[in-house]
Amino acid sequence: MTVADSKPPPMRGLKRDHSARVITRGHALMQNIRRGHYELGVDARTRCRVAAAFTELARTI
Repeated sequence: MTVADSKPPPMRGLKRDHSARVITRGHALMQNIRRGHYELGVDARTRCRVAAAFTELARTI
């Protein structure tokens, strides 16, 4: 049996629909924070908004 005939290894990453949904929702959350749709990090500059939002969330939790 040659290398080309062997079975390919399983794919890493999104193996289930649930994983894809979690990543999609996380991506949407990051986009919404960055665009200023939530009252998180609104006082920070646009480039620092996500970091400021997570700092606010960490203080709250």
